[in-house]
Amino acid sequence: VVEHISAARGIINFKVNRNSPNIAKKFHAGHLRSTIIGNFIANLKQSLGNDVIRMNYLGDWGMQFGLLGAGFGQFGSPEKLKQNPLQHLFEVYVRVNKEAENNEDMKQAARDFFRQLEQHESHVVSLWQQFRDITVKEYQDIYERLGVHFDVYSGESFHQDQAQEVVQQLQSRGLLKTSEKGTGVVDLSPNRDMTNVCTVLRSDGTTLYITRDIAAAINRKEKYSFDEMIYVTDKSQENHFSQLFQILLAMGHSWADGCRHVSFGLVQGMKTRAGEVVFLEDVLDEARARMLNNMSQSNTTKELENPEDTAEKVGISALIIQDFKGPLQSDYKFNWDRMLQAQGDTGVFLQYTHARLCRSTGYLSFAFDPSLLSEQTCTAILQHLLRYDEVLYQSAQDLQPKHLVNFLLKLCHLIASAHRELPVKGSPEAVAQARLRLFSGACSVLANGMRILGITPVNKM
Repeated sequence: VVEHISAARGIINFKVNRNSPNIAKKFHAGHLRSTIIGNFIANLKQSLGNDVIRMNYLGDWGMQFGLLGAGFGQFGSPEKLKQNPLQHLFEVYVRVNKEAENNEDMKQAARDFFRQLEQHESHVVSLWQQFRDITVKEYQDIYERLGVHFDVYSGESFHQDQAQEVVQQLQSRGLLKTSEKGTGVVDLSPNRDMTNVCTVLRSDGTTLYITRDIAAAINRKEKYSFDEMIYVTDKSQENHFSQLFQILLAMGHSWADGCRHVSFGLVQGMKTRAGEVVFLEDVLDEARARMLNNMSQSNTTKELENPEDTAEKVGISALIIQDFKGPLQSDYKFNWDRMLQAQGDTGVFLQYTHARLCRSTGYLSFAFDPSLLSEQTCTAILQHLLRYDEVLYQSAQDLQPKHLVNFLLKLCHLIASAHRELPVKGSPEAVAQARLRLFSGACSVLANGMRILGITPVNKM
């Protein structure tokens, strides 16, 4: 890349070698971030040669199911459950939560239901299984729209029995203490003075979320023998995972040093025209509808075989890029108009650039003369493309998608300049072939980078 370096009068000069280029619940809207961030990390790790297991760990156990079970007994309707299953469960859950705020009998009914669930009473387990199946089915439909897949669907329920074994292990190691309230706790304070404790067992003997998380981590290590395990959840759970990793290490599991929590901030102001958005499906529908409307009003939109499918893919890419542009831990304000702009640093701009590159690559001959790529614009693109691997490795260090997003957006700006300054049509054949090869390389890198981010490139817009 660099042919010669010289220093004079306090200035260092680099001479670039231009002749050897190397072109190489219901699914709530809040769940969008964990899904697309996890998908990005899995894609990134896989692109760097890692064996990746994509696991969806469902919160399918715990007191919330006690509430839902007790609530369904009082407010549920088998007919409504058949008509619109997840919507009805959501309505029941909202109602029972409100009822339980000031109704001790309802709270006790929820505790009783969950205790029966942990004791595997058949009628309770049957109802729970029905709820779980309904939820997973709808989640899978949403994941398919997002282009996300999982190798394993797991959940807290898978580790309910192992959680009791964890309690016994903590007890045998002298780590389990009993608090004044009768709960089982692990003392995590540096001086072992109970100033920082983690509750792992309720006073009635039922387990908690963290107890099942400990069991799940141990089970995954035994089953998959992983080198690294990455959890993706919002930043409100940072303390939870800090305690989880501390307890695993205290239990003698040194591999817990290979566990990592990637946290993220909140999305503010996510609304549709109809008002507040509750479900992710509403957001995806709205993104598709708005994008379809924008495409129909654009003079540059090509005839498409399936405009709705294209609008869906472009709309989702716009959602992803708006989410990934900044640090993951930052909260950000959702903005429909800014997100769907064709100009500026948006997912629509990425898709438009890729579609235009697909149109401009044309026929490539086997051989081309790289010395004909002598313009400054060509050099800028080639130097930028050479940074692609570096950007992937940088992203792998802190698991932040912003590095790759910024790289791809800058590439798109460089390509926009190249389309203006490096015409193919009307140029000598050899020059045209060299420029086509440059555009082809840029198209390939752009498409690969988009796929790592979880975006499906469209070839026509």
